[in-house]
Amino acid sequence: MMTSLLGTQSALNRVIRISLIYCRKAREVSKSNEETVVYEGVIKIAKREEFTMKKWYSLIDKVYRIENLTKAFKAVKSNKGAPGVDGETIESFEANIEANIVKLNRELITDTYEPLPVRRTYIDKDDGSKRPLGIPTVRDRVVQQAVKNILEPIFEPEFHPSSYGYRPKRSCQKAVAKAERFMRKYGLEHVVDMDLSKCFDTLDHEIIIKAVNQKVSDGRILNIIKKFLKSGVMENGARDESDIGCPQGGVISPLLMNIYLDYFDKKMMEKGIRIVRYADDILIFAKSRALAGEYKALAINILEKDLKLEVNDTKTHMADNSRGVAFLGFIIKGKWISIHPKRIERFKDKIRKLTQRNQGINIAEIVKRLNPIIRGWANYFRIANCKTLYEELYHWIKRRLRSKKMKEWKSYKSFHKTLRRRGYKGKFKKISMTRWRNSNCTLIHMALPNIWFTELGLVNLSEIQVGILSNYYE
Repeated sequence: MMTSLLGTQSALNRVIRISLIYCRKAREVSKSNEETVVYEGVIKIAKREEFTMKKWYSLIDKVYRIENLTKAFKAVKSNKGAPGVDGETIESFEANIEANIVKLNRELITDTYEPLPVRRTYIDKDDGSKRPLGIPTVRDRVVQQAVKNILEPIFEPEFHPSSYGYRPKRSCQKAVAKAERFMRKYGLEHVVDMDLSKCFDTLDHEIIIKAVNQKVSDGRILNIIKKFLKSGVMENGARDESDIGCPQGGVISPLLMNIYLDYFDKKMMEKGIRIVRYADDILIFAKSRALAGEYKALAINILEKDLKLEVNDTKTHMADNSRGVAFLGFIIKGKWISIHPKRIERFKDKIRKLTQRNQGINIAEIVKRLNPIIRGWANYFRIANCKTLYEELYHWIKRRLRSKKMKEWKSYKSFHKTLRRRGYKGKFKKISMTRWRNSNCTLIHMALPNIWFTELGLVNLSEIQVGILSNYYE
C-alpha cells in the first residue's frame, strides 16, 4: 500500500523528512502505519506551517550585506525625505555612498551600530491638531530599510487578508473595495468605525519585541530593533527618552505596527468576525446592531487589555449602510461610493492657494504646479461615483485660472486685443478685470476657450474614468 501511494522509496524518504521537520504529530501517525494520513496530511501541514512554525535564527548577515544596504539606500532615496538631527541630506550621503555603505556594513558586523535620536516635527491634522513625526537620520533610514528588506518577506505571507495598510501590492482602494463587498455582498450592513488614539506613539516596546521574536530568534536583529525604539527624540535641542511608542516617520515603523496589530487581526478572525484594517483605521462588520455592539466590546478588550492601546471613545462609533460609512476619505453607502466632503474641501484649499490672483507667477507655471496635485487626487478618488463632481471641479479650476489671467490683463484693452487675436471682430463690451463673476461670462470664454487649457497641458478632470471600484475586488 505504501508503494502504491508514494511510488518510490525516495518519495517515502522525502515525506518522512518533511514530517520530522514540520510535524511531530504526523510522525507519530506514521508509526501506526496510517500511510494515507502521512502522505496527504503531512504535505498539507508542511506547506501551511512552513512560515507559521519556522523560526529564523540567523539573519544579521543578510541585513549587513553590501548589496542589501545598497538596495536599502535606493529605496530611501526614492522616498526622498528631510534630514535628521545630524543635518545630513540624501544628496550628501549619496556623494560619498561607497564609504558610507562600507561604514554601516562594518558597524553592523562588529555590533557597534548605534542609531541617533529622531528629529521631532509636526504636521497638521484634519481636526486642527498636530501629528508628531519622528525623522531618523539618512544612515538610520538606510539601516531600517535594510532590516525591513529581510523581515517583511518573513511576516508578510501570514498577515490577515483584510489588513491593507503599508503592505506591498495593497492599497486604500482595495481596502474600500473589501469593505464595500462585506456590506453589500455579505449583508454585513452594521459597522463599528474604530479609531485608535496616537497608535504609533503608544505601541508597547516589550510587545513589539515579543511579536517579532515569534518568527525571528536572531538576537542581534532584535537588539537593533530595540535600539531603534529606544533611540529617543530630539526636540528644540533637548533629547527625550522613548520608553514607549514607535516613531511615525521611521522606515520600519509601519511594518512593526502591522506585526503588533496582527495579534488583534487574528483574534478577530478566530471569532469569525469580519474586519478591514488600514494601519490604525479599523472597520468591524456585523449583521445587526446588537452584534456590532458585542464585537465592539470584544475589540476594545483586545486592543486595550492585551495590546495596551487606547481606543478613542469620541471618534469610535456605530455606523451602517443606510447612513453611510466613512473610510479612508470615502463614504460607502449602498451601491454608491462618494468622496468625503472634508477631502473635497481640502483639495479645493490647495487649488485656491496655488491660483491666488495676486501672486507673481505666470499661468504656465501655475498649471505645472497644479497638475501633480490634480492628477494624484483624482487617481486616488477615481473609484468613487464622482463623474459629475469631477466635471464641476474642472470647471471651477478653469474659472480660477481665467480669473488669474484677467488680473494679468489689468484692463479691458488687453482683453480686447486677445479677442481680436482669436479672430473676433467688432466692438466688445468693456468689463471689469477684477470681478469674479466676469470670469464666467461669454466674452472671457471666447478669449480663453477650453483649447487654451489643453495647450497649457492642464489635467482634464472630466476625462478621467471614474466609478471603477470593481477593478479592486479580490
